[in-house]
Amino acid sequence: MGVLPSLADVESPRLRNYIFWPGSALLAAGAAVVYHWNPETAGFFPVCPIYALTGYYCPGCGMTRALHQLAHGHVAAAFSYNPLLVVSMPLIVYWIASQIVLVLSGRTLPRIRVPDKLMWTALAVVVVFGVVRNIPYYPFTLLVPR
Repeated sequence: MGVLPSLADVESPRLRNYIFWPGSALLAAGAAVVYHWNPETAGFFPVCPIYALTGYYCPGCGMTRALHQLAHGHVAAAFSYNPLLVVSMPLIVYWIASQIVLVLSGRTLPRIRVPDKLMWTALAVVVVFGVVRNIPYYPFTLLVPR
């Protein structure tokens, strides 16, 4: 069984704080930038390096725009940019919350234990999503970040 990585794996509370607080500051700053500036109109957001080099969409293409839309409560618009991110958000939010609870209270939320087969299946879904969104025929074109 696999588990998501956690700060609980770091034995020293001091080292845990050295990792958590700067990481939180960077995450908060990034979230503020993505919330405030629309990646479609602001010219300073980077282009996906895979797309820039190959012309193919990677599984992560459209994530910044999707996060901007989610931050403003537009779930359908976010889904049109990157459905995989939107579907993964509950897991991502739970993981972030569990790290915050650990650092602030010293307790841990229940860790998510995932069977190895499910981990490999999730990896396969990401790879298949990356391939299928590049097929230039309907209905696959619906997966292209709009």
